[in-house]
Amino acid sequence: MTSQASSIKKFHDLHIPGNPIMLYNIWDAGSAKAVSDSGAKALATGSAPVAMAQGFADGEQFPLELALANIKRILKAVDLPVTMDLEGGYGADAETIESTVKQAISTGVVGFNFEDQIVGGDGLYDTATQGTRVAAARKAADSVIASAFINARTDIFLKHKPDAHTQAMLDEAIERAHAYEQAGADGFFAPGLADEKMIETLCEQVNLPVNIIALPHVPAKAKLIELGVARISYGPVPYRKMLKALAQWASEEFA
Repeated sequence: MTSQASSIKKFHDLHIPGNPIMLYNIWDAGSAKAVSDSGAKALATGSAPVAMAQGFADGEQFPLELALANIKRILKAVDLPVTMDLEGGYGADAETIESTVKQAISTGVVGFNFEDQIVGGDGLYDTATQGTRVAAARKAADSVIASAFINARTDIFLKHKPDAHTQAMLDEAIERAHAYEQAGADGFFAPGLADEKMIETLCEQVNLPVNIIALPHVPAKAKLIELGVARISYGPVPYRKMLKALAQWASEEFA
């Protein structure tokens, strides 16, 4: 098996603007093996499909101990770098975040998503507060192994419909990206952002590799590559497609 340290380095190296790492999000060991066998270079869980596959809602409703057990099974099934969606760290305070991150990194994952929305509450943490939270996550990760990849996510754009995205939102996202970078983040994730010019500007003005999620309303992969995106993920889309196909096959059999 590949060592965790070498997997972390490989994962970092795969984040290239204009030649992005493609992460077709998985939810369990079986889906991980299927995507790995398809030619993937790395894998990522998504909190929504992981939770929904076990009958839970998204938003840290899937207990952390079950999420950790699930990621351990995934890691045993494949020999690729695997990054985990940790949502908001399963807590608001630094102590809880540090505990969550230490447990996650100790499983062997190469990194994790860490979001700035207030899970179970309203809105986002302010930039300074989230910067402190990212710093706590960085400290905890480094206490286990150096350089684990923290993909700092902002939910600015997910909180509004695409046609309501404004320059002010983009400016705030750029400000947050800079703050999260200073706090120790390795990547910046802006799910929901779909406007080509805004994506291009984000990629130009943020030092961190930018992650965009390939939702139906988002530009095609070729365009995202052209705009300078360094990481393309798919979130709950693969799981929902799989469920749709399963339901169709089942309905044909029961007709």
